[in-house]
Amino acid sequence: MSDSSSTAPGETVAESSVLACPACGEPSHDGARFCEACGTPLAPLPPAGGDPAPTGDPTSTGDPKSTGDPATGDPASTGDPATDDDPATDDAAATQPATSDPAAPAARPCVRCGGTVAEDGYCTECGEPAASERDHWAERPAAWVAGVCDRGVRHSRNEDAMALAASPSADDERAFAALVVCDGVSSAPDSDVASLAAARAARDVLASGSQEGAAPVTGEPSARIGAWSALVGEASRAAQSAILATVGDMADRENPPSCTFATAVVDGPLVVAGWVGDSRAYWVPDEGEARQLSVDDSWAQEMIAQGVPRAMAETSPQAHAITRWLGPDAPDPVARTAATLPDRDGWVLVCSDGLWNYCSPAADLAGLVRATHERVGGEPQALAGALVDWANAQGGRDNITATLARFVRSAAPAPDGLDPDLETTIPTT
Repeated sequence: MSDSSSTAPGETVAESSVLACPACGEPSHDGARFCEACGTPLAPLPPAGGDPAPTGDPTSTGDPKSTGDPATGDPASTGDPATDDDPATDDAAATQPATSDPAAPAARPCVRCGGTVAEDGYCTECGEPAASERDHWAERPAAWVAGVCDRGVRHSRNEDAMALAASPSADDERAFAALVVCDGVSSAPDSDVASLAAARAARDVLASGSQEGAAPVTGEPSARIGAWSALVGEASRAAQSAILATVGDMADRENPPSCTFATAVVDGPLVVAGWVGDSRAYWVPDEGEARQLSVDDSWAQEMIAQGVPRAMAETSPQAHAITRWLGPDAPDPVARTAATLPDRDGWVLVCSDGLWNYCSPAADLAGLVRATHERVGGEPQALAGALVDWANAQGGRDNITATLARFVRSAAPAPDGLDPDLETTIPTT
């Protein structure tokens, strides 16, 4: 089965048509925008814009949905048009959780030569296609929390999205962070619109839970686990509502814009994860056993539950068929949740399958995070960026998002009545 297919279990897909490059004659699959051999453009790029919502092929079908890998033949973007909104570092005295969003500049300079990008998406000076601001961006709401979102090598646009919030410091008994990652369903056109709306809406709901004077999450940690679990469910509902409000008439399509949802909330000694689909949350301690906190809603996970080896299930052509998602046709948009009380310092990681595709087991991903930490240091944005670079070096077959929060166990000791050495995740819904 072609890498560019998105199918339901048991469904077959016809071979995609092949185009010949007008410059070198190398065959390219239908839908490719550039020749993989020489880089010659095969189709016009989307119009230049700040945070574009490009349209895909409305004829795509397939249910259960897939966040799989419809490779388009695009070369990797060589520019870095990321924006890094960092209100927490601008005002270290801020007391409310800071949030950041990718911002679009009014004018788009060419990231290669500094020239002007024309309306057709090409530089007027060097003639190179311009990268979209959505192709690659970073968020860093506090010094201990950051994320990087990247188009990858082979997709024509970035359908991943992230949204982060954090209190200024991790060295606090009520240190707060919310990491949200949404991966647009590749078989549904305009899913990049859905993912960004969903991520921001969910982030805002979770940030409201930590604000002093308006906090729905209070009390002892045992009670806070239940309260955060409920709020994570509320956040996924808010994400669903944001998608419905944003996609408008696109909701009536046979395959409307949709996305996955994954989040992790750090609240002092607690970490509460939530998910819909196959984006993931991991706990990666500096030493000891790492754990995947989420459980994929996917065909591959169902096969694993039936005893199929992980490597076999996750490399199946149907591995990325998801059984739950957010969007107009979602069967169940409410996030399942799980809570844990880490017993040592480490990293909370929420990521899309563009990263974990290459490093799925928790132990393997922990090895990657630790080795990368040793190489680039412990600054979260640098670490997240290095993880994205690593995934691109493996082939970059999908959009890639990596978000990280540094968990400091010594600043948030486990309270009385809860086991400080708890090693297993507590399912809460």
